[in-house]
Amino acid sequence: MSVEISAIVGLAIMFIIATALPINMGALAFVGAFIIGMLAEMPTKDVFAGFPADLFVTLVGITYLFAIAQKNGTIGWLVHKAVWLVQGRIAAMPWVMFIVAGVLTSVGAVSPAAVAIIAPIALSFAYKYRISPLLMGLMVIHGAQAGGFSPVSIYGSITNQVVKTAGLPGNEFALFMSSLIINFVIAVIIFFYFGGHRATRAANAMINPEQSEPELLDTGLNPHRSFTLAGLVILGVGSLAFDLNVGLVAISVAVLLALLAPHEQKNAVDQVSWSTVLLITGVITYIAVLQKVGAVDMAGNSVTSIGVPLLGALLLCYIGGIVSAFASSVAVLGATIPLAVPFLLQGNIEAVGVVSAIAVASTIVDVSPFSTNGALVVANSHGTDKDRFYRQMLVYSAILVAVGPLFVWLLLVVPGWF
Repeated sequence: MSVEISAIVGLAIMFIIATALPINMGALAFVGAFIIGMLAEMPTKDVFAGFPADLFVTLVGITYLFAIAQKNGTIGWLVHKAVWLVQGRIAAMPWVMFIVAGVLTSVGAVSPAAVAIIAPIALSFAYKYRISPLLMGLMVIHGAQAGGFSPVSIYGSITNQVVKTAGLPGNEFALFMSSLIINFVIAVIIFFYFGGHRATRAANAMINPEQSEPELLDTGLNPHRSFTLAGLVILGVGSLAFDLNVGLVAISVAVLLALLAPHEQKNAVDQVSWSTVLLITGVITYIAVLQKVGAVDMAGNSVTSIGVPLLGALLLCYIGGIVSAFASSVAVLGATIPLAVPFLLQGNIEAVGVVSAIAVASTIVDVSPFSTNGALVVANSHGTDKDRFYRQMLVYSAILVAVGPLFVWLLLVVPGWF
């Protein structure tokens, strides 16, 4: 058995073991990366090169910062303020989070940065008002992905540049609208499927809009909360406007708040979801090793040899979706779209539709708990069993990986209307 096949089989074995036994899959993945590295005669430093240091700092920094904000009451203040602003219409809040996340990414914010800022507040709101945390987390992620392909966004800019470099015809508006519409449709489906309308009606019965303002005053600002709010503003401005690393900014703000009120922030670091950090970093390290040994390239090259353009486009959508569920969407976009160039240049299939389909299929799966967005949602869940919540996210993302690329292909490629 070749190393490439061994790496893919190893991933399947890890899934089976982690599902059947209460063993952290991240720990299994580190062992798997070590074994595959030895089989491929890969230096240890190359194995460790796949460790997602950026994601590690982001997960730790964000959960540490928002643990402090939770302990000193800032998150509670923000939740009450949100209720007051929507005049008690709790049913609107999942859609508010969807829209805010989408606006942030559409004007240039990196998707994980938008999710890192919005998800902790959204999930705290969901916990307090008995809205499904899975629903709220998914609405935030799909909102961020909905705006992710505007002409000025990160994803949009990268995709359009790849298309231009390859000499393919492009349509920035079609790409943007494809992502926007498909993520909106998915959001509508999950809102009703996960009982958003029922949960929010129940939550509405818990509050009186006329009492929201007095309740807000009872949980008003104090110096600690004011400093925390200022820190959250710094996080938003620094990461969104100045493109600073969201994890480093978050942990810097968290440490500063801890120094200002050390006793009030005691034990906040214990609330960091370390099991989630181990899970995500271990799996991503293994996937990086899998890519280094050529397993992904092997699959991609097999697709390009297919003589049926429509089938080739479908398979590329699946490759983009499967790989992106574990790896960087930006990297997947840059690697997968060029694989379609040979049969797109033949002119037998619409290039704009294929590129849009690959782009959307490679990003709607960012709800996976192994992606940065999904990991942030799992790490910031409140009042729920994190292992159970992780499994729910995994099941949803598995369904989306299985069905999403086909749905996108049928909608954007088969009709040939671009």
